[in-house]
Parts: sequence; structure tokens; C-alpha cells
Amino acid sequence: MIEVQQLTRRYGERLAVDGVSFRVEAGELLALVGASGSGKTTTLKMINRLVEPTAGRVLVQGKDVATQETHLLRRRIGYVFQGVGLFPHMNVGENVAVPLRLAGWEGERAQARVKELLALVELDPQLATRQPSELSGGQQQRVGVARALAVSPRLMLLDEPFGALDPLTRDRLQQSILELRRRLDLTAVLVTHDMTEALLLADRVGVMHAGRLVQIGTPAELRRAPADDHVAQLLATPRRQARRLDELLGGQA
Repeated sequence: MIEVQQLTRRYGERLAVDGVSFRVEAGELLALVGASGSGKTTTLKMINRLVEPTAGRVLVQGKDVATQETHLLRRRIGYVFQGVGLFPHMNVGENVAVPLRLAGWEGERAQARVKELLALVELDPQLATRQPSELSGGQQQRVGVARALAVSPRLMLLDEPFGALDPLTRDRLQQSILELRRRLDLTAVLVTHDMTEALLLADRVGVMHAGRLVQIGTPAELRRAPADDHVAQLLATPRRQARRLDELLGGQA
């Protein structure tokens, strides 16, 4: 589905992404995890050409994205932004309908699709007339997911979509994304700085550090043979937190 080949991005003298290569199979969810500045978001944005690579290439369904018109490429790839990214001057329905209008959907057909999409992400279709500022953070993020799914893409790019949410909302939305992915047979790339989130949601995890892809594999493969101390430390964090939580809860029992 996606093949990234020696992808590189420079900003002047700074090497933000350094020769990154990986494949994402159809129906797979790959998480790219790493600290701020590791290159994970830049890598994600190069898949749909929000950022153009300095070198290397990206193939989606065997076709080089550099040879495709950007608006047509992005119509086929859903993108959920960090921090939601809704247009504040548009109501919810208008936000969801943006990709539909670009694809030539109009009138009752577009309105029916908006209602369908809001229901799909477990929102009341009556919210279509509300402004984004009238919704909770979790509701806004669901609207962002609905917009990304508007024209039925087979591929989704998720740029830290849960980072600004409270723990309960975050957990509910994570489960909703997993259910949508299964129901719609989506291929997805998720960027996160949270190793626990990556391990729980992804089929495979790619660890990025200083612009390079240090290791990629299933959670079990990473746990069994971490490539270096950095990967081992990232994997140790959720285990340490889980042990500490068990101790705290056990002590209160």
C-alpha cells in the first residue's frame, strides 16, 4: 500500500529526516513514535506531499506520489491533524463537507453524506449546524476524523490525533478509531510521542530518533530484541508506569 524509500528532508543545514525506508501493507496500522524533533511528523507529511522531500520517494499503491497532482493525491488520503484543524468560520457540517465540495458533491447528496459521516464517528447529526467552538475537544477531533473519511479514502494519516484530549476522551476516541479501521479496512500511519499508545494501537511500531528510523517491528519483536538503548528505554517506560500504577492501586485496596 505504502512504500517509503530513502526519504530525506533537509532544512538548510539541518537534516530533519535521514534516509527513512519502510513499507505499510494494506490494512495495517503503523505507528511512528519518537520525541519531538525526531522527524516523525515530517515523514508523515511527506507521504501526501504536505512537505516535499529533499531526496527519496514515496509510492502509494505502486505509484510515485511525486508524479501526481497534490489535490488529487490528498483526496485519496485522509489526514487527521494534530490539534484538530477545523475551520472556525465554518459550522460542523461545512467543515466535514470541504472534501466533498472539492470532489464535486453538492446539495442533498453532500448533506446526506455529512449526516452519514457524523453518525459513523458517533456524533449526533444535529451537531452539523453548530460551530466548532461549541463542541468539546473530543467532539472536535471526531469531526476531524469524519472530514478525513469524507470521500472514502483507503489510507489514513493520523498526526498525534489524541494528544490534547483528557484521558477518558482519549481512550474512547482511540477505540473508535480502531473500530473504524476494522469496519472500513483502512490502512493507517499514526504519529505519536506516546509509546504506550503506539503499542496498544499499532500492528507494527517504527521508532524514530534524530531523523532516522532506528527500528521497526511488531510490539513483540521490539520487546524481544530492542535495537539500541534508546528503543529499550522507550519500551521500559510503559512497563515501569504499569508497575507503579499496580503498586499504587494495590496499596489502596
